[in-house]
Amino acid sequence: DGVLRITLNRPEARNSLNLELTDQLAAALAHLDEAPGVVAGVLCGADEFFSAGMDLKAFLAGERVWDGDAERIGLKGVVTRPTRRPLIAAIEGYAVAGGLELALFCDFLIAGRSAKVGIPEVTRSLVAAGGALLRLPPRVGPGWAMRLALTGEMLDAATAAQIGLLDEVVEDGSAVDAATILARAIGANGPLAVAASKEILVRRADWDEDEFWERQRELSDPVFGSADAVEGSRAFAEKRPPRWRGE
Repeated sequence: DGVLRITLNRPEARNSLNLELTDQLAAALAHLDEAPGVVAGVLCGADEFFSAGMDLKAFLAGERVWDGDAERIGLKGVVTRPTRRPLIAAIEGYAVAGGLELALFCDFLIAGRSAKVGIPEVTRSLVAAGGALLRLPPRVGPGWAMRLALTGEMLDAATAAQIGLLDEVVEDGSAVDAATILARAIGANGPLAVAASKEILVRRADWDEDEFWERQRELSDPVFGSADAVEGSRAFAEKRPPRWRGE
């Protein structure tokens, strides 16, 4: 049903992120946004482990995993470019350090009950510079964000959900299935409306209230004037499923 599954596939390294993997991930995310018929994506890890974050062995070997190089994009080029189409993180096992930051880059976080999450960078005298310090405070509040960033504490899935870090906790082994169900529910809606709604929500923090209404109008007016808006209203009146054209 138009759901693209993207799997971090370095199980021998707990799906840690090196330049090769971030380069491939960037290409997969571009495919998510550009491929005809794709409506949403699910990001997961191979072998019941989401991701251990930046590959420290690659870092020690001189790889610029964060910044990238002349040929490869690096983690910074991934987590600073939100996808146009919705992306859901399906977490099993551990999502730690840059792995959690990659999950926070997604629009929804769904995890198995035994999952563990955290940003333990400070325990290695590193900084969680992959977006956690930006995206955690709106989710969990300034107190919890400060606690997680300064202690490196790991949270179980139940606690993470309770404070708002995770959106849903499911039975172990079913995170991908739950994420796919959510992706299909999103994909059943008008693609122009979904994309505009996501962009408004992602960018709203940069706007003051007066600017918000003007910027929202710039993004929402083309949707209201689209053929899909007419089709959605007509389908409602005729009591049938809509046939979206994306225009």
